[in-house]
Amino acid sequence: MPIGVVLLPDPRAHNHVDDVVEQARGAFDTGVRQIWLAQQFDHDAIALAGLVGAAVPDLGVGTSVVPINPRHPLIVASLAQTAQAASHGNFSLGLGLGAHAPEQTAFGTAWPNTIDRLREHLQILRSIFDTGAVDFHGNEFTASPEWPVTVPGGNPIPVYVAAMGPKALRVTGELADGTLPFLAGPRTIEELIVPTITEAAAAAGRPAPRVIAMVPVLVTDDVDGGRDVAAEQLAFYGTIPSYQKVIAREGVGSVADLAAVGDAESVLRQLRRYLDAGATDVVLSPLRGVDADPRPLWEAAAAI
Repeated sequence: MPIGVVLLPDPRAHNHVDDVVEQARGAFDTGVRQIWLAQQFDHDAIALAGLVGAAVPDLGVGTSVVPINPRHPLIVASLAQTAQAASHGNFSLGLGLGAHAPEQTAFGTAWPNTIDRLREHLQILRSIFDTGAVDFHGNEFTASPEWPVTVPGGNPIPVYVAAMGPKALRVTGELADGTLPFLAGPRTIEELIVPTITEAAAAAGRPAPRVIAMVPVLVTDDVDGGRDVAAEQLAFYGTIPSYQKVIAREGVGSVADLAAVGDAESVLRQLRRYLDAGATDVVLSPLRGVDADPRPLWEAAAAI
């Protein structure tokens, strides 16, 4: 059962690419076989995943996640295929729907019609990845290039979406290979995510989708201090409506209660609940300061 970890660049590093590559080698040597990289406003996660995949053979690399806004799917397709060729088939493309408030702040605009944009984005990617061509004219995107759209060595590419709501899950099941829900607890996975996405995939004639549970984790003997860290680092997600719905469904007091915090044995017990709930994979997303040693988390991932 694939278990992965999210790698966070050390902000003190002289070179972020070198730092992430070094971390990836360390994680692989510890027994981790899949790493994921987040997209923010600094490095490009798809490009970085390709570089890591080229530098650490046999290590799975993926993005968790690249927001579809403001990225045109033609650009995403070219980046993803380049990363797949660089990693020799070990790249996975994780996409996100985005969040209106950060987009408004960063770009001066936000993109409505989220589900329609997701559907059209995936339709274009599916056409390129599955057929090697695209001629698409939708309400949100047009993709009809005159030049080639494929990269030799760049396919196939598994596509995952950080979908948690019913509409997004249905589109994901129909057009993608699975979902990458972050902060979706075991109850949400069992009662909502697995049945909704599985039914949609079956109706579309697609294989059973992967449900890759992304769980914030802190391996520590100081449980109270660790929960304080979780509350501080996850507070932003408690302001987003989709995560507020997850908190309500799980019946927990705050978003911090969805983090796996404790010593290694306790964390492993908490993570196995996700697999018991129907997740096909678990990814450990670190909660830590820049001075913390990531190796206990890597060791926990390798032990599952």
